[in-house]
Amino acid sequence: MTAPGAAVEVRWRFLLRRGPYLVLALATALAAASMHLFDRGSAAWTTAAVLVGAVAAGHAWVVDRRWDHRPGGPDRLSAVYVSARTVAAFVLVCINPFFGAFAFVGYFDTAEHAPRRLVTPLVLLTALTLAGAQSGGLPPADRTQAAAFLGLFALNAGLVLFFVRMERDEHALAAARVATIDELERTNARLADALAENADLHAALLERAREAGRHEERERLALEIHDTIAQSLVGVVTQLQAVTDDAAPAAVAQRVDAATELARSALVEARRSVEGLLPSQLDDADAPAALDRLVRDWVTRTGARAELVVTGAARPLPDDAEAVLLRVAGESLANVTRHARAARVGVTLSFLDDEVLLDVRDDGVGFPATGSVGGATAGARFGLRGMRQRAERVGGEVLVESEPGGGTAVSLRLPVTRG
Repeated sequence: MTAPGAAVEVRWRFLLRRGPYLVLALATALAAASMHLFDRGSAAWTTAAVLVGAVAAGHAWVVDRRWDHRPGGPDRLSAVYVSARTVAAFVLVCINPFFGAFAFVGYFDTAEHAPRRLVTPLVLLTALTLAGAQSGGLPPADRTQAAAFLGLFALNAGLVLFFVRMERDEHALAAARVATIDELERTNARLADALAENADLHAALLERAREAGRHEERERLALEIHDTIAQSLVGVVTQLQAVTDDAAPAAVAQRVDAATELARSALVEARRSVEGLLPSQLDDADAPAALDRLVRDWVTRTGARAELVVTGAARPLPDDAEAVLLRVAGESLANVTRHARAARVGVTLSFLDDEVLLDVRDDGVGFPATGSVGGATAGARFGLRGMRQRAERVGGEVLVESEPGGGTAVSLRLPVTRG
């Protein structure tokens, strides 16, 4: 509750707690001063005195003394008090109409002390009492006074019923507002919990994304190293080993030059792998030209026979598709060098309507479909897995067919739509 609202509540509570004393004293003084106007007899005035004292004592005991310790709403004792006080006010007005100044209190505090089912009957009795006081006393002395009494009662009762209805509507509205505020508080609490949970989930997703990124980058670098740098280094080792078998200076120089060129190529590819760039063969060439250069370089290094055949209408391909074509072709040729002991290799690049096919076939020793490749089980399996992973990243697939003594065929299929 705001500070102004709290101040109003304090003043209202003070008025309900102490105000009835003042009004009762004022009404008693007016009645005493006008005793000579109403010939009621000593018994009536004695009754009035007893009722005034009883009302004052009842208010002090039931309301004033218990206010700070009473339950939040009306209780049985307060209902008995306000009912008895309303009846006493009616009797006092019958003795002297000036006691109507006190009966008026019932309009203000009945709802504070009586349960809801008693409020309407009690305020209607208060309206009846005030109508009698306003019309000159009860009971009416003649028809004129009776007519005035009935008219005033109708007016008072109508106003009372209207304000009672207004009070009930305001009470229902306040209860609805309290319920709405409570529901909003619960909703805010649930929202806060959901936001906290979402924050935890977001943090977990970010951590998973970072871990996935690290894993993907490790896989990318592993494939790049295996498909480029490792192959180049194998070529370097092969050339240097061959130097010991060649006594001719020209042959030795040729081997050293080839090893040097492979080492430089490995260095270039190492830098490109770290930077995530395309293969160097694709710098100024399309896929068929880059593949032709790759095959010719491989023939130069190994001395084996290899031929590239391109079918269909060649067209530009996406960079990632060209890179996969080149890497799979390079890994396939490297496997021929390491394991197949083949005399001839055929490389076919086919451009179809909605896909591109790459086939690398050799006439080497082959291997069982479920076995190892030329004894290099771990390396061969990593190479095949790497080719499949590269293809899957661009929506393609790699198939390998081989049998002992029947050579090996590696087929790559990449879906490529026409531009």
